Amino acid sequence: MKIEGVPFCTVDWSTVEPTKHPGKTGEAYWRTFEMGNIRVRMVEYSPGYLADHWCSRGHVLLVLDGELVTELSDGRKFTLTPGTSYQVADEANPHRSYTEKGAKLFIVD
Repeated sequence: MKIEGVPFCTVDWSTVEPTKHPGKTGEAYWRTFEMGNIRVRMVEYSPGYLADHWCSRGHVLLVLDGELVTELSDGRKFTLTPGTSYQVADEANPHRSYTEKGAKLFIVD
């Protein structure tokens, strides 16, 4: 990842209004910062959230709270807990996530 067009800056996430994104089940609430060629998000998934699509975008994702299960299109599943992350390149492994208990994430893409 090469970050371009982003001078040094800080984000107070408590001041960023969340946007609601329905899943196949449950909801995701995104607080989003975009500048240059990056998008940075604080995301909260409600209990019972299941993504409504397979995502092919590259991400760096860190679980801050809760538990997240990420499924790859080839059937592999990975359970992430606070302090664990995944990294995936664009178009490398289509993936989708779900959570039974809810989860809070920090994502850069």
